Amino acid sequence: MSDKKIAMTAIDNANQNGCRLKVACSDLEIDFKTYCRWKMNIFDKRKGPLTTPKNALSNEERQEVLEVAKSNEYMNYSPWIIVAKLADKGKYIASESSFYKILKENKMLIHRGKSKAKNTYMPDPLVAYSPNKIWTWDITYLKTLIRGQYFYLYLFMDIFSRKITGFDIHEEESMEYSSELVEKLCINEGIKKGELSLHADNGGPMKGATMLATLEKLGIAASFSRPRVSNDNPYSESLFKTLKYCPKYPDIFKSIAEGKSWVIKFIEWYNNHPHSGIKFVTPNERHQGLDIEILDNRKHVYLAAKNKNPERWSGRKIRNWDRDEKVFLNHLQKKNDADIKIAS
Repeated sequence: MSDKKIAMTAIDNANQNGCRLKVACSDLEIDFKTYCRWKMNIFDKRKGPLTTPKNALSNEERQEVLEVAKSNEYMNYSPWIIVAKLADKGKYIASESSFYKILKENKMLIHRGKSKAKNTYMPDPLVAYSPNKIWTWDITYLKTLIRGQYFYLYLFMDIFSRKITGFDIHEEESMEYSSELVEKLCINEGIKKGELSLHADNGGPMKGATMLATLEKLGIAASFSRPRVSNDNPYSESLFKTLKYCPKYPDIFKSIAEGKSWVIKFIEWYNNHPHSGIKFVTPNERHQGLDIEILDNRKHVYLAAKNKNPERWSGRKIRNWDRDEKVFLNHLQKKNDADIKIAS
């Protein structure tokens, strides 16, 4: 049986078992339109190229490309540099694109040199089962009257409840300021040693010696994003977008006092406003555990409504008002759930 028939049989079997055709085609990396053409006529009428393209490299030239790329002289260079150096010697084998194509076909678009390959790492995934287990924070700019001069907003939030736990504004980014602020916030929230994990970016105020010493003194586990990867700190990034796209957000802050006054009002609104990420309860309600009763009451209301008028409910289930008992940070970047660290 040809590969085409095997693929079509697999797709048809999946479809008969309840899988949508487009999803089944996608799983086999086959375009849905291609499947439709195959269904109309299983035989491929394409004859393919009857002649070899005039610009095709010979087998000897392709082998020479591989030998040059693997040689001690060129193994540390990209194809762009290789063809330039070959040209300096009065030699031409193939273009840069041909080099890349041949190397890709032979799975050689990897680290080829003797030096240590680039080490890419991912931050440890964390999971919180209650408030004050994982905080995330960052610093953002606030424009001032002077162009190029900014105030700096330090903003902390709890990822489990989405509550903004504290802030401060300064004229500069400093690890001393961040150290003082995190120590004050831990006192305000009554956090004990070993209870909290704090996630942040890789900036100086986050990884400075003073800040790290303060975290160690307070018994706080430090977690950091990868350099220039904003997705590793999604909660803070999302919070800053909400803040700066707020309808009443001022474009210019005349003073630090004015900035603090506005941020206080924003936090009061944010912490007491229904949040879509936590089933439309407020961060304060979830932080205090009040959301348990609220969500349970909503579930009873929906069940009563369904029992009263069952014909109005097309599906068997009501809207999901179950409480999310755990919140992940960087969970999707790890394949093995056993690697997840529990913040408790």
